[in-house]
Amino acid sequence: MDDFFSGEELTEFLTAYRKLLRSLGDSVSTSDAKNVKEYIRRSIDSGGYGRDVYNSNILYRKLQTALIVSEEVGLKGTVSIALLLSQPVMDGHCTIDQVRKTFGEDVAAIIQGLIKTQELYAKNAAIETENFRKLLLSFAEDIRVILIMIADRLYLMRMAKSLKEEHLLKISAEASYLYAPLSHRLGLYKIKSELEDLSLKYQDREMYDFIARKINETKRSRDTYIAEFIAPVADRLKALHLNFDIKGRTKSIHSIRNKLQKQKVEFENIYDLFAIRVILNTPLEKEKAECWQVYSVITDMYQPNPKRLKDWLSIPKSNGYESLHTTVMGPHGKWVEVQIRSKRMDEIAERGFAAHWKYKGIKGESGLDEWMDNVREVLEHKESAPGDLIRDFKMDLYDDEIFVFTPKGDLFKLPQNATVLDFAFAIHTKLGSKCVSAKINGKNVSIKHKLQSGDQVDIVTSPNQSPKQDWLSFVITAKARVKIKQSLKEQSAKQVEFAKETLHRRFKNRKIEEDESKLMRLIKKKGYKTVTDFYADIAMEKLDINTVIDQYLEQEKKEQELTEHTDRSVENFVVQTPVEEITDKEDVLVIDQNLTGIDYSLAKCCNPIYGDEIFGFVSSKGIKVHRLNCPNAATLFNRYGYRIVRTRWSGKAGSSYPVTLKIVGNDDIGIVTNITSIISKENGMMLRAINIDPADGLFSGTLTVMLKDTSVMDGLIKKIKAIKGIKQVSRF
Repeated sequence: MDDFFSGEELTEFLTAYRKLLRSLGDSVSTSDAKNVKEYIRRSIDSGGYGRDVYNSNILYRKLQTALIVSEEVGLKGTVSIALLLSQPVMDGHCTIDQVRKTFGEDVAAIIQGLIKTQELYAKNAAIETENFRKLLLSFAEDIRVILIMIADRLYLMRMAKSLKEEHLLKISAEASYLYAPLSHRLGLYKIKSELEDLSLKYQDREMYDFIARKINETKRSRDTYIAEFIAPVADRLKALHLNFDIKGRTKSIHSIRNKLQKQKVEFENIYDLFAIRVILNTPLEKEKAECWQVYSVITDMYQPNPKRLKDWLSIPKSNGYESLHTTVMGPHGKWVEVQIRSKRMDEIAERGFAAHWKYKGIKGESGLDEWMDNVREVLEHKESAPGDLIRDFKMDLYDDEIFVFTPKGDLFKLPQNATVLDFAFAIHTKLGSKCVSAKINGKNVSIKHKLQSGDQVDIVTSPNQSPKQDWLSFVITAKARVKIKQSLKEQSAKQVEFAKETLHRRFKNRKIEEDESKLMRLIKKKGYKTVTDFYADIAMEKLDINTVIDQYLEQEKKEQELTEHTDRSVENFVVQTPVEEITDKEDVLVIDQNLTGIDYSLAKCCNPIYGDEIFGFVSSKGIKVHRLNCPNAATLFNRYGYRIVRTRWSGKAGSSYPVTLKIVGNDDIGIVTNITSIISKENGMMLRAINIDPADGLFSGTLTVMLKDTSVMDGLIKKIKAIKGIKQVSRF
């Protein structure tokens, strides 16, 4: 064992191992612990475990993941055993049947799920469409596999600073666009927030550090305010003999970043940087009554905002989340969010479904089985494009919900902004396909009508109705989108087949012998990417069949004339091809591992220059290179993380790049003259454009300069800042 670990790894391993044993307690029997230890020892002796692609000791990584699953997710013995033994089974040092015989079917089933996901990851599952689909489907087979993979990703993100950049980019992207939303959907809010914060840290370090610094700077005044808010509330609750804990909680860096972007405000103007949480230690039968009692006390003392009351006590979220949220006007006219819940509810809020099982069993009110069925249905729609697959999958990871009722009073939970058509498909596919309108409280509304919580919806159908293409523009649930796409595909297939038969019949009627290869050349010449698109246009009468046949005959005539006048000698045969524009730019980029010579372009949204931290984005027009702190980076990573490729500069800057600087200074023509003078004296630098807008004694403007790299840019910014009267210089 000493030879298996390097440096301080053995000490760290033993410390983590003892911690795991304490955490698992009696959930693992003495005999099971002994057997696991023996399997591990035999595997190590046979050369098993070793190191992963991140150069991390696999056994230590499995151990740390098991610790997260046990302590932070709440799953104990069975899952930890499966985690630790999955590698020996993969390495062939023991069989799944041996594990099943020693530890039971449950452990064997989890190991099979883990092996499947690990094999897919070895094939770069997050990028290749079909593998990505299989990966998600293997998640959907056993929810414990999802929870283990989330825990493993959290461990990787926690030790990400020691990873190579090529791994860091991919891991961060996957954490933000897949694992964080999954954690949220499963109620793992604490883990979700940490994954989002760490992803932001490695994707936009500048923004992360800015918010972290601001939070730290305002900590003292924030703590003072929280204490001032809590003190009178705590006194009143004690007088009512309630057993409670009350504290303030600062919101995550990622959520604050989102507020800055959505509200377009400065950091100092964000009022809800923190929330007050009241946690009651009370029996199950008294939970709701005491939560409302606390609500009454707080709203008596502080004015509530009626639009900000969220009651997840009466109807919990789909992921089992229960809590009472309100926003009140605290001391000094500041709005404060207050969350009220029991200790049981708080544990479910922190640990999600795992804690829900503890209290209510896996088939409780959480709606887990229904959600898993919906996920499988989305993933089994094999015709989805990569982007559609991820979007439709993530649509089932919604957070904000509304509650609507059938005429009989059955309750349905839907995402916010769901339409009548979403509701119809949620009840039954046939009902959705035939839906023409609905009645809400006796009033007729269209299928596009957005539903509100509490609506009682009576769906109106027609036997002549069928799904339309434009339906996809307003439905928002994954189930509705998938079913509409399936129906449209079936309709299209029938129409295409009919159009094909009609064209063949028309050829016969005009006594023309149809040549398939000639028809294919015509279709290609007309600009169609697929034959199906061609026949679809005929079916929709965008193309006239007689016109197509006339074009076919004209093409046939030209080809025949060409054949008759062409010298058939191979020696004289020349193919004319359009001349391509050749550029002599030096390749200063290395894409992915060590690929050069790949077609790329620099994104216009952020104008990266040599020396910037960059990443590549695979688009329909080749690879677009963006700065890591590009305004669009977060969206690209979150929505299209599977299309991100590692990119770095190589060699030396071989050309000049446009850089736009934003400048604010005193309204003095002499300042502008000084700026242009500095640029003119710099070697290899050229002024392309300058735009000045004076107002109220100041000028603000932009300056576009051609220069070679970031070091030259930094030097220019420093020189401009030194000019008397300049207030601010920043890259645009």
